[in-house]
Amino acid sequence: MAPIKVGDVVPDGTISFFDENDQLQTVSVHSLAAGKKVILFGVPGAFTPTCSMKHVPGFIEKAEELKSKGVDEIICFSVNDPFVMKAWGKTYPENKHVKFVADGSGEYTHLLGLELDLKDKGLGVRSRRFALLLDNLKVTVANVESGGEFTVSSADDILKAL
Repeated sequence: MAPIKVGDVVPDGTISFFDENDQLQTVSVHSLAAGKKVILFGVPGAFTPTCSMKHVPGFIEKAEELKSKGVDEIICFSVNDPFVMKAWGKTYPENKHVKFVADGSGEYTHLLGLELDLKDKGLGVRSRRFALLLDNLKVTVANVESGGEFTVSSADDILKAL
């Protein structure tokens, strides 16, 4: 499947997360993003070094600034189960705006065309590192990393595009 790109409508699919009442929710991506400006940023794995120390903290630290520029939702996405994503989210007590969501089986990652094969590292098939800016489901920015790099998908990169 070809990677998602600017101009595409983001495919619909389901993702899971724990809501503010600690209830597991499985919802369609379209239900979360329709009619909104949304940042969907993906990471190869919860609790992994670059994801935990650089990628996620950048979006948490810049969340207010991103929201002041019209962003309605900031969603951190990974091929992990929702319990792992919930536990990972709790390691950022200062977080008020980033929603941690799970693509447990990698099906939505496949629909995006953003799979990263890390079987040789014992991690299976994961998501590439990326940051998408969606405006009413349409991709207006698609910053997708190569391999394990972290050069184009930061919160600062999205701020520059807003």
